[in-house]
Amino acid sequence: MLFHPDVMGVDALADKIRKIPNFPKEGILFHDITTVLQSPEYFRLLVDLFTYRYMGQKIDVVAGLEARGFIIGAALAYQLNVGFVPIRKKGKLPFDTLSQTYSLEYGEATVEIHQDAIHTGDRVLLVDDLVATGGTMLAGVELIRRLGGEVAEACAILEFTDLDGAKKIRENGVPLFSLLQNDGAL
Repeated sequence: MLFHPDVMGVDALADKIRKIPNFPKEGILFHDITTVLQSPEYFRLLVDLFTYRYMGQKIDVVAGLEARGFIIGAALAYQLNVGFVPIRKKGKLPFDTLSQTYSLEYGEATVEIHQDAIHTGDRVLLVDDLVATGGTMLAGVELIRRLGGEVAEACAILEFTDLDGAKKIRENGVPLFSLLQNDGAL
């Protein structure tokens, strides 16, 4: 049974996210969603909020970005009765892959997808826990497009409004939905 979003709202979800100052480095306020995942009521609320948004849309597959996008994306794919595709860090997938490198605040990273994970014309919902600089999500978008898929929408629990990641995603022609927005600052 789904929680109706009006029963427990997004504000309750925001209050449940733990904030950890100076992690993983000085000056960063880390938003820890494990407190949401540990609670059956809040985890269900999180998945149900996304389910209500997407249940009437044509979505062929959900793609989740490592690692918290796996948790949310897999549960959402189950609710939407569609398949789930992981987009993983380089070297973690066992079959033939496509890779995409992107910039981080302090270096570069690479994500990969199986070459047979998305088919031409698939409408893909791309999921992650948060949008900061947008690099990871944009790398996922590029991989999906290279396989012939269309990113129907990208979604996240949290969007940091003081960074330009959300703007970059939207400028790349990808609709972005986030349940929560804040400036992410300490």
